[in-house]
Parts: sequence; C-alpha cells; structure tokens
Amino acid sequence: MKQISSVQNPFIKSLLLLQEKAKARKQTGTFLIEGQREIELALKGNYVLETILFLPELISETQLKKVISQPVELIEISKEVYQKLAYRDTTEGIIAIAKTKALSLAELVLPKNPLLLVMEAIEKPGNIGAMLRTCDAARIDAVIIANPKTDLYNPNLVRSSVGCLFTNQIATATTEETIAFLIKNQINFYSATLQNSTAYHTQNYTTPSALVVGTEATGLSELWRQKATQNIIIPMQGAIDSMNVSVAAAILIFEAKRQRGF
Repeated sequence: MKQISSVQNPFIKSLLLLQEKAKARKQTGTFLIEGQREIELALKGNYVLETILFLPELISETQLKKVISQPVELIEISKEVYQKLAYRDTTEGIIAIAKTKALSLAELVLPKNPLLLVMEAIEKPGNIGAMLRTCDAARIDAVIIANPKTDLYNPNLVRSSVGCLFTNQIATATTEETIAFLIKNQINFYSATLQNSTAYHTQNYTTPSALVVGTEATGLSELWRQKATQNIIIPMQGAIDSMNVSVAAAILIFEAKRQRGF
C-alpha cells in the first residue's frame, strides 16, 4: 500500500489546491470529502470515489473496508499530512477524493407531484449548506441553484451541508433555463420577494410546486417576480423586513410539506 508522510509531497500539494481553488476542482473534475458519515452519504448518492487517504491511528484498514463499498485506491498518510488536509479534528481520520457530477437539469428525475426549492445566486456556502440540510430533512424532490455564485464542491459547503450535498437531487442552471424548465414541466413557482406579494401561507402548494428564494441583500432578479405563479412573502412583525435566507426557505418548505400532509 502506498504511504505518504510529507506535506511537501506533490500529490498532497495538488489536494490542497483542490481545497482552495474552484478552478482546480473544475479542471480535474474532483473534490475532497472529509469524514466517514459524509463519505458514506456520497456513496449512497452514487458519487464515485477515486482515492481514500487515511490515518491509521484513527481508522484501520479493516474499518475502512466496512465503510467503502467500491474498489478504490488506499493511501496511508501521516498525522502531519492529515492535519494539513483536514478541516476538522473529528472526522475519523479519513478523506476521499471523489469525482464531481455534471448537475444538469436534464438529469433530474421528478415524481408526478414534485416539490422543489430554487435558490438564486446565493453566495455564502453556509447558507447553501443549511438549506440543503433542510431539503434533506423535508425530503424535497429536487434543488435547483440558479445563477450559482459558489462552487458546490467548495469544502466549506460540503462541510456545512453535513453530507446533504449528496442526499439531495441537485441541478445548476441559469435563471432563464430554470424558469423554462419549470414551465415545461408544468411546475408552479412561488417567488419569495417583497414586491407585489401575498402571505406565503395563503397559497396552495399541494400541486407541482417550486419555492424560489434569493439573496438577503438584493433578493430575486426581476424575471422571477414577473414570471412567478405568485410572489409570496413571510409577514414580519419586527423592525426589519427580511430574515436569513436559510431560515426563510425552511419556513416555506415546511408549510408546503404541512399542506401535503408531510
């Protein structure tokens, strides 16, 4: 079995680039997954693993084989290398190199009466990760990220989603492509916006529906407001007129799930 003990190893340096640069992830078509739970969820989500790096003091080769269900290269690394690569101290000494997915609209498989979340131009990985966790909890049928501003395989997003990047059906597209997709598939969409809106709980989400949220700073682009089945708003009783987008998305999603009888 191959062993790597130096942080100066060229292969390790290339992995550090994968962590730091979206360009490197795009060029290689690979990204890093840290932690046993996250790796197991990636495997369930049909992600292909190329290599597993492990710290034998934390996880044995025997334990690894219980986690990994597909043929994959194993590389034993030193504590110094692991600490250089790992974001957290509690990830069981295991890091995987996985292949990215295309994440195209054409690959989405929707049921007859789908419920989707659309996020437009969300920049903060933590917000995207939090929304993916909510979508997993609510068993949303698909997530579409319109006009993405953040690489979905950013390690901060992978980490903040606690593996829900792999448990949700996800596609990325432009706003125009996303709207055309929703119209083509006869999915009503409800745009969360301040302008020309009605209270979110007054709408019927029991038919094919997509809930659309945008950034806290600028909201949704004009096209979403113009084309929406209905613009919706969460009534606010305090001094401010908006809340964190991940909180707003959770409120909308679970109202839709409530109407559908969970």
